[in-house]
Amino acid sequence: MIAVKLEDAARQAPGGSGLRKAIDFLKRPGAANLPDGRHGIDGDKVFALVQRYETLAAQRPRFEAHRKYVDVQFIASGAEVIGWVPLGFVRVDEPYDADKDVCFGEAAGGWTPVRLEAGQLAVLYPEDAHAPRLAAGAPARVAKIVVKVAVTEL
Repeated sequence: MIAVKLEDAARQAPGGSGLRKAIDFLKRPGAANLPDGRHGIDGDKVFALVQRYETLAAQRPRFEAHRKYVDVQFIASGAEVIGWVPLGFVRVDEPYDADKDVCFGEAAGGWTPVRLEAGQLAVLYPEDAHAPRLAAGAPARVAKIVVKVAVTEL
């Protein structure tokens, strides 16, 4: 997992063409104002999901992990905490669904809170279980862009 300001992402989150496309997309003027939903970047290899929601005060966060895609979770406005734990420390209670590219579970022990504010992003790899949408203090509105990058594009 990497947490970084968007302006530093190209240097601190090096990778293949997929990550470069994700970062370039997030830097586009007006990206933060796109409507909610899916936005194409490079077919099913790289695409963005724009979301607006209220964060949650979760006592026992639900962790997720993916195999086919890396998540680049960018906070366009607001702030949230993303819980992080190595996948090996998650008790999976909803097995991996290949069609949805996700499994779910609870952290078997502690977990690390990663606070992201507007202009910051987290790059979450398949080995990074994560619990997004957690309140950074009191629940509040957030605008987020999640760019999904196929692991084959790293």
